Amino acid sequence: MLRQTLEDYKVLLRSIPSATVTLFVVSVIVMNLLANKELVSLPWLALDCGFCVSWVSFLCMDMICKRFGANASIKVSLLALAINLAVCVLFWLASMTPGMWGAYYDTGSLQVNDALNATFGGSWYVVAGSSVAMLCSSVTNSLLNEGIGRRLRKNTFGAFALRSYASTLVGQFVDNLVFATIVSHTFFGWTWLQVLTCSLTGAIFELLCEVFLSPVGYRVVRGWERERVGEEYLHLHAAKATGAEQ
Repeated sequence: MLRQTLEDYKVLLRSIPSATVTLFVVSVIVMNLLANKELVSLPWLALDCGFCVSWVSFLCMDMICKRFGANASIKVSLLALAINLAVCVLFWLASMTPGMWGAYYDTGSLQVNDALNATFGGSWYVVAGSSVAMLCSSVTNSLLNEGIGRRLRKNTFGAFALRSYASTLVGQFVDNLVFATIVSHTFFGWTWLQVLTCSLTGAIFELLCEVFLSPVGYRVVRGWERERVGEEYLHLHAAKATGAEQ
């Protein structure tokens, strides 16, 4: 089973253009790092700077799902999650070293150095909350995207937009809700009204960012289809499906 999974990953990563996988992984790492800084903080809306790039990962998921299916999208999400956790461990180890950050030599302040160590070192509950939230949202987004796509016969931008926008809105809401429940409600004392309101409004704002660049995502996917990108992976899974039916 493990060997088959690894072989499947090898074929999948050979099939998906490396730029898309790289963009996906980098966006996950960056958004978790930028989540340490507030962007908007109101009673009915709370957004961190991670919001600026979180939609990128969902657009990548939608593109992968359109061409390769929900299963492939979830697998790439798990890979991005594993790499992000490894980076978090690396940041934590780096924060434990006795050296000084560059900002210390600009300010001469130990408080600044300690603050940077705390930021990059992170808190275990924030890392845990973001990891669980990403896992839940990626599964939700991918399955919903594929489910809607199966009911749409036209291969047009309108069909791509419908499946992408609906799945992203729900997926982002799940992401925000799970994170806010695990971290904000449990550790920061948010009320359930704040959790629900901020999860919904945050999802809407994140969706609007994806809407802006979704035409680019659609053109990229159409290019994959014209150039038969990923045929090896698609043929492999088509053969598996045929064998399972027989």
